[in-house]
Amino acid sequence: MTRLAGDPGADSNSMIRVDHAGEYGAARIYAGQLAVMGTRGPVAGEIARMASQEDRHLKAFDRMIAERGVRPTLLMPVWHAAGFALGAVSALVGPKAAMAVTAAVETEIDRHYQAQRDLLDGSDPELEGMIAEFQAEEVEHRETAVAHGAEQAVAYPLMSAVIRAGCRAAIRVAEKI
Repeated sequence: MTRLAGDPGADSNSMIRVDHAGEYGAARIYAGQLAVMGTRGPVAGEIARMASQEDRHLKAFDRMIAERGVRPTLLMPVWHAAGFALGAVSALVGPKAAMAVTAAVETEIDRHYQAQRDLLDGSDPELEGMIAEFQAEEVEHRETAVAHGAEQAVAYPLMSAVIRAGCRAAIRVAEKI
């Protein structure tokens, strides 16, 4: 286990575990949205493009888990169901609600990835580089969502606050379990 100089309680294995879980959850959210919208919804093309990037992120963390012998979170079945449900429900509400989910999730992931990069501070260049690359794409996802009406979704401030709180809780749990 690689301990990080900036925080004796943080280690790269827990970062890999939680990031893998997060990318899996994001892939499931997009799968749920696309299952409801199909390929013809007004934002389906954007969602499919973002889903493809999340799939690439997930595969990179799959590889890192295997190479470094990191135990994935035991909560994968929860993320499987919860991610798909969040995606499907948001898509049922409408395209702006689907984009609101992306904006909220990616806001929290941007903060999470930046905190990880700050902790890593050169101690694990491979992981830090991967996180930096994926963080830039997550920020672009958030900007895409906002450009497609995320903030115009019904009850956006409440929806965003609840989803962001859920993301923070999921991160804390996945770091440990």
